[in-house]
Amino acid sequence: HQKLEREARICRQLKHPNIVRLHDSISEEGFHYLVFDLVTGGELFEDIVAREFYSEADASHCIQQVLEAVRHCHESNIVHRDLKPENLLLASKTKGAAVKLADFGLAIEVNGEQTQWYGFAGTPGYLSPEVLKKEPYGKPVDIWACGVILYILLVGYPPFWDEDQHRLYNQIKSGAYDYPSPEWDTVTTEAKRLIDSMLSINPSRRISATDALKHPWICVNAAVSATGIQSTTNGKKSSSSTGPISPTTNPIMSAPASGGNRSRATTQSGGSSAIKESGDSNSATIDDTNDIERIDRLSLEITKVTEQLLQAIANSDYEMYKSLCDPKITCFEPETIGNLVEGLDFHKFYFDTVLSAKASKPTINCTMLTPVVHTLGDESACIAYVLLLQYIDRNGQAQSVRTEETRVWHKKDSRWLCVHFHRSGMPVAAAIKSSFSSTLF
Repeated sequence: HQKLEREARICRQLKHPNIVRLHDSISEEGFHYLVFDLVTGGELFEDIVAREFYSEADASHCIQQVLEAVRHCHESNIVHRDLKPENLLLASKTKGAAVKLADFGLAIEVNGEQTQWYGFAGTPGYLSPEVLKKEPYGKPVDIWACGVILYILLVGYPPFWDEDQHRLYNQIKSGAYDYPSPEWDTVTTEAKRLIDSMLSINPSRRISATDALKHPWICVNAAVSATGIQSTTNGKKSSSSTGPISPTTNPIMSAPASGGNRSRATTQSGGSSAIKESGDSNSATIDDTNDIERIDRLSLEITKVTEQLLQAIANSDYEMYKSLCDPKITCFEPETIGNLVEGLDFHKFYFDTVLSAKASKPTINCTMLTPVVHTLGDESACIAYVLLLQYIDRNGQAQSVRTEETRVWHKKDSRWLCVHFHRSGMPVAAAIKSSFSSTLF
């Protein structure tokens, strides 16, 4: 139910001619319904197989519409996470009908260009390297999938394939694909360059949807070869969009069979291809359904443990502070004049002197403002926030000091420990020296 609510919330934000539109969501007698546009054209790849002629210009027009949909999603801070041929539909059977992006069941809401670990989700052949490596990710994962789709649109088979999923994932993580002959011999260099820019294993270097739409192969029809990529007069010739095709057949796309099965071409004697239906673990959508909830839970844990640490400082409770820190904690802060400090000796010194009960200091109220947590897997996280320190000076006037802090936490033996922090600005003690000599860290 929560997953459907999230999908409905996301779909309500998306209004674009290349996205299947949500009209209503209904809950009735324990059942939940999402009412979308009536889309009657079937899957895009089914239409391509049925065509008598298919050119680079056609492929360019198809991927352009997909990129338009993706750009709208990304401008709305939505990441689809499951872009693949099955989710590209045609609005109607009419010639030239619009391509529609569907199925936002795995879609997530993101914070601009920031990255985070949102869980392992998608379809194996279309997963990006950063997802497979379980690294923080964001909008570029959709562009990677677009690159895989464009590759398939042009030759009918995917850039990455192996029966063994472990080997498949290694191919993807290393970006091990090529443009084999003869299928790629007639494909233009510009098309290959666009694919390369989409399939960069470094997400920060991967082209954006906006920039991809400006690519010459997309926006300048004259740059696209009108040479037919394939003849589809023989409707029985087909190959899976996620499996290898026989090198003796023309590269033609086919939609996967229903029920999660895929068509896979196998080479037969005589140079023909035969289709067999089989369950394919590499084509099944993966969804760690609890990941988003888990991330929310981890973010709450990190926020709370950071508040506990700040409270220990405010209360001059070194034992509590020590229990929340790794013994080899590192830090950069103004009090150390830019030096990297390792271990707790420096911290103990401040608790024993500046934060000592005997030291003259005001009662300081600590407030953590605008905390942002980035989870780095199940056992690591980073939190950044503004720390507001409020106190009454010796003249009875209210004063405040703001500092910016970042803390890195790591879970060891089921306990969160602060392993590093960094504070900017001037030393807190100097900031309030006109009233009292005190510092917090």
